[in-house]
Amino acid sequence: PEDQLFSPSVWDDVAFGPQNLGLSDIEVNARVEAALELTGMMAVVDRPPHHLSGGEKQMVAIAGLLAMCPRVLLYDEPTASLDLRTRRRLIRFLQRSDETLVIASHDLEFLLEVCDRVVLIDNGQVIADGIARDIMNDQALMEHHGLEKPHSLIPHADPHHNRSDINLSDIP
Repeated sequence: PEDQLFSPSVWDDVAFGPQNLGLSDIEVNARVEAALELTGMMAVVDRPPHHLSGGEKQMVAIAGLLAMCPRVLLYDEPTASLDLRTRRRLIRFLQRSDETLVIASHDLEFLLEVCDRVVLIDNGQVIADGIARDIMNDQALMEHHGLEKPHSLIPHADPHHNRSDINLSDIP
């Protein structure tokens, strides 16, 4: 987002695209407001983009795209450099998104949360195309292509099991 944001305020940055489409001020304002609301960035509307955190910049860049009302959005490693709070906001936003999403990412847990379909590509070749959970559950396939099965798909012992043999007062 560093190279995408260049205007004196967040509002101006998000408005840049719709203004260049020749839309009326009323339509530009409606699109900017809707995009900032969707991304949760209305609170920073008057701030200069260079004063924002990395995650805020990323969400403002997404707002700028949304203000253009695209049918398809392409994301390249959208969770890179995001703190946990902003990552959760992005996930919630993408889960509610009406647009078709094409996402390139190595963050498999993220993909499980936002994608119904996954295309596994290795060395420019399509290796698998199908339901995200099914593909990522295939341990042999994942390992063969240098990927680890997502932690959330690995069975774990019940975290609430009773450990009466542990006495906290014995711990120094």
